[in-house]
This record gives sequence, C-alpha cells and structure tokens, in this order.
Amino acid sequence: MTMTIYADNAATTKPSQAAIDAMLTCLREQYGNPSSLYTLGQQAKEILEQAREDIAAVINAKPGEIIFTSGGSEADNQAIRSCAELGKKAGKTHIISTAFEHHAVLHTLQKLEREGFTVTLLDVHEDGLIRPEELEAAIREDTCLVTIMFANNEIGTVQPIRELGAICRCHGVLFHTDAVQATGHLPIDVVADNIDLLSASAHKFHGPKGIGFLYAKKGVRLTNLIEGGAQERGKRAGTENVPAIAGMAAALRESAAHMSENTAHVTVLRNRLIEGLSEIPHAALNGDPEKRLPGNVNFCFEGIEGESLLLLLDDRGISASSGSACTSGSLDPSHVLLAIGRVHDVAHGSLRLTIGEDATAEEIEYIIQSVKDVVSYLRSISPIWRDLTAGKKNFIL
Repeated sequence: MTMTIYADNAATTKPSQAAIDAMLTCLREQYGNPSSLYTLGQQAKEILEQAREDIAAVINAKPGEIIFTSGGSEADNQAIRSCAELGKKAGKTHIISTAFEHHAVLHTLQKLEREGFTVTLLDVHEDGLIRPEELEAAIREDTCLVTIMFANNEIGTVQPIRELGAICRCHGVLFHTDAVQATGHLPIDVVADNIDLLSASAHKFHGPKGIGFLYAKKGVRLTNLIEGGAQERGKRAGTENVPAIAGMAAALRESAAHMSENTAHVTVLRNRLIEGLSEIPHAALNGDPEKRLPGNVNFCFEGIEGESLLLLLDDRGISASSGSACTSGSLDPSHVLLAIGRVHDVAHGSLRLTIGEDATAEEIEYIIQSVKDVVSYLRSISPIWRDLTAGKKNFIL
C-alpha cells in the first residue's frame, strides 16, 4: 500500500491551524495599515506589537530588538551588511564564517570580499561541527563579525552556539547566527547564548512563507537594505505584512509551548530512521548522530544519483530532498557535503529526510523499506555500482 508522507520539513512546513486562524482574522477584520492613526489602523498596530512581544519572549529578547523581514535570507543579509558597515567605520574588515553556511550568508560574504573585506571560512569537520578553539584562533585584531549558523539546513548538525558566542563576546566581536532551522525547534536564549544578531523564518516552524525576523541586540546599529518609510523604527521600509506577522507569532508561540514533547517524539523516530537506513550497505549518515536537529536525517548512498532516488521515492508517495531547497535545481553536489569531506561521487547520492511532529512510527518503517527498495533497484541498473562490485573501482563508503 502506497502512503503519502511529507518528509521535507527543512524546506518548508505545513502552516499550523493557529497560524492560519491568526492570519484569517487579520485579513477579514484587522486589515488596516498599522501606520494609520484611525481605529482600524491602530488595531492592526496592536496586533503587530503584540506579535513582536510574543516573538521576543520566546528567544528572551526585548520587543524593540525584533525587526520584521521577508524571511531568513533578508535577515541574514541585513545582519551581515550592518556588521560589515560598523566594522568598516572602525577600520575592521575581517569576517569569520564557515564553509557550510546557507547561500544567503555565503553569497553576501562573497559580495563583501569584492568590496574589500577579508573572509575566513572555518573548516567543518567530518561530524559537521565547528571547533570553538579553531574559531578563537581565527579571530584577529581587525575581525568585525563572526557569523555561524545555529543548525545546518542540510545535515542538521547543531553548533555549540553558546560557547562560540562567549568567545566572540570575550574578544569584542559581534556574533550573528542564522537560526532559520533552529527557531521553534531548539531552545534559544539570545542572552545566555551570547548572540548579538539572529535570523529566523516563519515557514520553517509552521508559519507562513515570506515573513521572518531579525533580532539585533540593543546598541547594534542596523544598515537599511530597503529605504522608503519609517516602518520598523526606520530600519525596514514598507507597510508591514500584519497577517503574516500574526501567523508567524502564533506559530512560534505554539512551537515553543510544545517543544519538549515534540522533540522527544521526533527524536525517537529520527533515531529509528537512522538505524534502519544504516542497514543499507555502503551508506553513511552525514553529520554527528546526536548533535543534530530532532527531525533531520541525511544519508549518502554510494553508486546512485540523488535525483533518481528522489523521483522514485516520490512515486511511492514520499516527499524528500537531496539538500537545500534553495539549490535543489542544481546538478552540482551539495557544498555542505563537500565541506564535511564527502567526495563528489558520494555527495551526488545524498538524501535528506526531515520529519515533522505529526510523523508516525508506521510512516518511518514505510520510508525505511522504500529507501532500501529504491537504492537496491538503482544500484541494479548502475554501471558505477557494477564496477564497484566487480572490483574495478574501490568503495569509498
């Protein structure tokens, strides 16, 4: 029997009913412009500011430290650009990041390099984790920013953010984290975690697409990406998308309220999925088996192509991916897998399964059996696999 299973929650999540209800209320009733002085506008303003308070409370920030954006990419861009501008004014033009960041970070850094900044990308070890001592060794007198993601969007590894932030704080360097995959799924305390700037996106935690937020610690002066109005304290022009913001706040409140139970449930299923897929010969889990997001499982299977694997799993009703949704149309192997040391031939045969809170044990068993069947079939028609099993090529995994 074919099942229908959505296992690509790292790409996007299904909007929660709480988010939908909050959005519909705004669309139908509180549809005023929050910058307007009359009652309908002020009702929208109240919703906007309540959402800001609710979001700030989840990450232990102050409401005035939350800026609404169109999503994680915009938040990343504004955070990095702002810190670069602050650094340049102080004569500091060195930035530290990692080789497996989201492209919203990496492409922004590449652009800054063309403008005269120097960028150091820390090595990512085979377990997908950054070593704090290597970060400390990379900090220089002219370092103005360290930007390291909280949890990786492809392999799900969770970095020692609090320790990394403490190192930056000790050296007087601003610390930004892309927390798009972590927000709503992992506990975040921007004060205890020593975070100066943080990016998040609503559609990763059951909110709507096209809305996110940037946390910027009080005293960090932001550079505008969009000019034109006084919205968001003059730091992000454009009429605020009140329905989407209300939906984001509702989704984050709900995710935070049920985080412990959701994590316990999903982690058990994730571990069973890892166990089952590990039974496939010449397969390897990417990233640390424990220091990873509760719902993330990322494997490489030698001798096959990831695109074929995805299409055949889709025929069986399973929605999955081979990496980041932002690069899923690319034929190039994942830069994340290359960063942790996977060779091109192996990186091409990758599979990312990201399960949600509504996943069941029955669905996990169906995924395991389906992946086993599809990998076996693809290998049976693969000339590369024939060469490997015949000894003409050496196995890597």
